[in-house]
Amino acid sequence: MNYGFIGAGNMASAIIKGMVKSGINSSDITVFNKSQQKADALKVECGVTVAGSQKELIESVDVIILSVKPQVLDNIIGTIKTDIGNKKPLIISIAVGKTIEYLEAGLGADNSIVRVMPNINAKVLMSTSGYCPNTLVTTEQEQIVEKLFATVGSVTKIPETMFSIFGVIAGSSPAFAYLYIDVLARAAQRAGMPKKQALEIAANTVLGSAKMVLESSEHPWELVDQVCSPGGTTIEGIYALEDNGFESTIVKAFDAVMAKDKAIQAKK
Repeated sequence: MNYGFIGAGNMASAIIKGMVKSGINSSDITVFNKSQQKADALKVECGVTVAGSQKELIESVDVIILSVKPQVLDNIIGTIKTDIGNKKPLIISIAVGKTIEYLEAGLGADNSIVRVMPNINAKVLMSTSGYCPNTLVTTEQEQIVEKLFATVGSVTKIPETMFSIFGVIAGSSPAFAYLYIDVLARAAQRAGMPKKQALEIAANTVLGSAKMVLESSEHPWELVDQVCSPGGTTIEGIYALEDNGFESTIVKAFDAVMAKDKAIQAKK
């Protein structure tokens, strides 16, 4: 199986590094990027093949990963369709906001197309990726997609109608989590702990807490109760969060992202 990346930005680089670390042969990965420098850097670091042109890449691979920015895809999707011609590769798009309908219109509805949304944590092989196939994608092709994105984290199949929701809880929420970690560390710094040490402790605590939610059979609120001793210190912090709108603020942030996404989609 040969994989071809059109675009060599941060997300493509993260995925390629994950693929190589998982045991996929670097000689099976080809990259084409408008900026030769980025493609050459990946060649040096990962041993991938650099194609001299988009057409050369498409002709040599079984799976095409469209890993360019959405506005760039708008400009090149017609040339991609032309270069594909009668070939029927599996086409995977990680371009943000580009729907199956858009991809079929631009590339041809007779192609096997999968829309995927990874997140920034792919850089540390802990992405949460969601994917949606069109009707022509086979079970075997879905397995290719799952295997590919499992190299950089977890993968889940979702209906496209849920992509906006997924975009909040998987795409935007890392920023919320980073902010929480930073605020917690700054509070510790204010109390006298060095910021670097506080950041490491806060980040590891959030990491461990997430692992508890995933691996225990208990609901998050049950875990909250386990930490809160009667008359203890933690319960005071919980009440302070509730009194100051912690839960409602998270919901408002969720709704704000959803509203913005809806507004962007309406302009298309």
